[in-house]
Amino acid sequence: MTTPAADFIDRTLQMEASEERAITDAARIGGGLRFYGASVGAVRGAVRDARRRHPELTHDEVTALASELWSVPVYERRLAAVVLLQGQVSTLLVSDFTRFEQLLRSAGVRALVDPLMTDVALPLLGRLDGVDAARARRIVDRWEAEGLVDGEHRR
Repeated sequence: MTTPAADFIDRTLQMEASEERAITDAARIGGGLRFYGASVGAVRGAVRDARRRHPELTHDEVTALASELWSVPVYERRLAAVVLLQGQVSTLLVSDFTRFEQLLRSAGVRALVDPLMTDVALPLLGRLDGVDAARARRIVDRWEAEGLVDGEHRR
């Protein structure tokens, strides 16, 4: 069962799809994912419209929605998850690094890893302090040591 917000985003992305763009993106990005062929602008618009339709979503519901979108190996759905999290950085918590790790490990393509690190994980890390910041830095260091992300994502 999917949530209304995930259904809305998925339907919108499919309506904005272009077979030609899907073929081009699959060749350019690769990674074994499926592609609807929706533009980045369509992805951003779908997420924006979903947030307007569902402004009541709590932190836990937003992060669950990101995971739900990510659970289907379609590039645009996963990009929508990243866009959703980008818009929620100010509400994210150090505990969300566990979810980020799950997303990063299953990303399959650098085109999803880079914005997840650059626009979500690192901005969150930048606003943490004390014990939370130290914990998050250790997590990011481990990701780098494992090759999950590269050193260019250093703070």
